[in-house]
Amino acid sequence: MICLVLTIFANLFPAACTGAHERTFLAVKPDGVQRRLVGEIVRRFERKGFKLVALKLVQVWQGLDVVRTSRALIGATNPADAPPGTIRGDFCIEVGKNLIHGSDSVESARREIALWFRADELLCWEDSAGHWLYE
Repeated sequence: MICLVLTIFANLFPAACTGAHERTFLAVKPDGVQRRLVGEIVRRFERKGFKLVALKLVQVWQGLDVVRTSRALIGATNPADAPPGTIRGDFCIEVGKNLIHGSDSVESARREIALWFRADELLCWEDSAGHWLYE
């Protein structure tokens, strides 16, 4: 019930959905799927501590400052500019095959999430590790 109330509140007052409730949209591109890197990409976000709250071969991750942090995990659009340790820095060579799309702002994330998921498809669950990540 609390999830329903929070979902309604977040949709009525989108600016209030910040911090630990911020969400971002990610899509592993066809080259990432063909190279069998979906699991590695998911693993990196899980290890960072973000919560996967929706998945349809596209992903919605939730967490504190998740949009900016996701962009850092993904790396620069041009793999030549992406540092080692980032998804694109480790696995990409050219811009046209840079494996993954990530929202570039909270507003873009809201729009992109809405294109793929209805509000009732976004999970609301308590992460037992959350107290180790957030104050």
